Amino acid sequence: MDRPQAPRPPRPPEPDRICGLAAVAAVFARRPRDVLRLFHLPSRRREANPFCSALAAMRHPYREVGEEELARVAGTVHHGGIVAVVARRRVAPLALPLPPALRTAPVLPVLDGVSNPHNLGAIARSAAFFGCIGMVLSGDPRQAGLSDAAWRTSEGGLEVLSLWSVPDLPAALPGMKVLTVAAVAAGGVAPEALPSADCVALVLGNEEQGVSERTAAACDMRVTLPGSGRVESLNVSVAAAVLIHALSARRPARGG
Repeated sequence: MDRPQAPRPPRPPEPDRICGLAAVAAVFARRPRDVLRLFHLPSRRREANPFCSALAAMRHPYREVGEEELARVAGTVHHGGIVAVVARRRVAPLALPLPPALRTAPVLPVLDGVSNPHNLGAIARSAAFFGCIGMVLSGDPRQAGLSDAAWRTSEGGLEVLSLWSVPDLPAALPGMKVLTVAAVAAGGVAPEALPSADCVALVLGNEEQGVSERTAAACDMRVTLPGSGRVESLNVSVAAAVLIHALSARRPARGG
């Protein structure tokens, strides 16, 4: 009789393909040992040389290639002339209450079903620019993950943020033990009307439907950016940038 075949071990997750000089530089600065391979155009030789030296020391491959091959490696023509193939980054489950480190920044962006990876990347870029140190991704099935497009659009922002996930965001919000605020297109208070808080968990919703009603109901307050009324609302990544800046500027001064 034939012996039953042993089950095959699970395949390791596909690596990330991180495109663009800023994003590639960020991954080399934060986790160089996760870089498996590097590809670049001749026009990026000068910028790529330090990365190639680091890979040579680790005995990891790198190669100068043409446009067609680089587009094939990247999976897109929007590669910025350089692509790092990197071990997939794990998004850790969020521990509650929030870890003390996450409370040291004035705003913690929380994404509730933001489905476009370009918006995810743009929010991460703004969050990093304004001093956020982490970002939370909800378990909403619409929620975008760490795709090539998100890495590219973040311009290194995703690399410098701690990333966390929550399977059931409405259930998790009260346990965060910080001020939780849902960004809504209408019906919320202006940013300056929010109470002073050391840390605000800013919940940003799906591009089409906004923050879910269950999630909004679990938040302490709702915030709306006042506009001219000539258009209904802002893109979620633009609204995120404005709100993160406004809320960061309102952080209470700490005693010396």
